[in-house]
Amino acid sequence: MLHAMTTEPEQQIGVGTQDAFQRLWTPHRMAYIQGENKPTGPEAGDGCPFCGIPNMSDEDGLVVARGKHVYAVLNLYPYNGGHLMVVPYRHVADYTELDSLETAELADLTKRAMVALRKASGAHGFNIGMNQGAAAGAGIAAHLHQHIVPRWGGDTNFMPVVGHTKVLPQLLADTRQMLSEAWPQD
Repeated sequence: MLHAMTTEPEQQIGVGTQDAFQRLWTPHRMAYIQGENKPTGPEAGDGCPFCGIPNMSDEDGLVVARGKHVYAVLNLYPYNGGHLMVVPYRHVADYTELDSLETAELADLTKRAMVALRKASGAHGFNIGMNQGAAAGAGIAAHLHQHIVPRWGGDTNFMPVVGHTKVLPQLLADTRQMLSEAWPQD
């Protein structure tokens, strides 16, 4: 049984004048634009977030799964809901620097990520890849990471095409919980 809402939604102080959805609030993007969490140099000790995340709890680091050599983590600035990255623990910049065990586990966690994303969200397809070097578009070029971006038929609707904006309907912490529960075990 559905109940009609009898009260107006509470207005948040400081968000500006109501404008009938002509403005989207995405304050998390400002951190990315301003370079927050970007390393100060190419070494592991230069503030590399991918080196720091493994020392956090899964919830705080948005870690979905941990392997022996690599881990899967949600992207803080996702291209789509559920956008994961598989990252080696070892601070290496180039795919050719991975040893055979790291390479195998990176592939295995990528496959598991696909299974989890299909199970949790019904993803229809994926964009999977690495940007090797700043010239290729790597946001953090000093630490290798592979992107797994889930895709759905029609996910390029008017918002990204006309408004150049993605609408992500779920908090990252909730997405992390959902994917970790769907993550396939050995």
